[in-house]
Amino acid sequence: MPKALPVIDMSAPVCCPPVAAAPVDDAAALEVALRLKAIADPVRVKLMSLLLTSTTGEANSGDLAATVGLSESTVSHHLAQLRNAGLIESERRGMNTFHHARRDALSALCAVLDPNCCG
Repeated sequence: MPKALPVIDMSAPVCCPPVAAAPVDDAAALEVALRLKAIADPVRVKLMSLLLTSTTGEANSGDLAATVGLSESTVSHHLAQLRNAGLIESERRGMNTFHHARRDALSALCAVLDPNCCG
């Protein structure tokens, strides 16, 4: 039987000492790795870039799908992975779902990897 992955609440930004400060424990390593895994896909990197550079700070699923040239269901899957990792938030408005990047979560992830990267 396959080993079940642990369930971790990733709704809050990653919070642990920088990996360069001292060896990290298993829980902190898993927390960081799961967030990095969520963004370690070219489509997800592109979606994050689109959300971060949007003039309104948000975009709906249909517009994102058209921009990246994928179906809306495929883009929704990628957005769900980013949302589950706490890197974006989504809000349903009528028939559309709008998404925006959580800059605090990205900054926290950067600071965990390298405390000098975002200063």
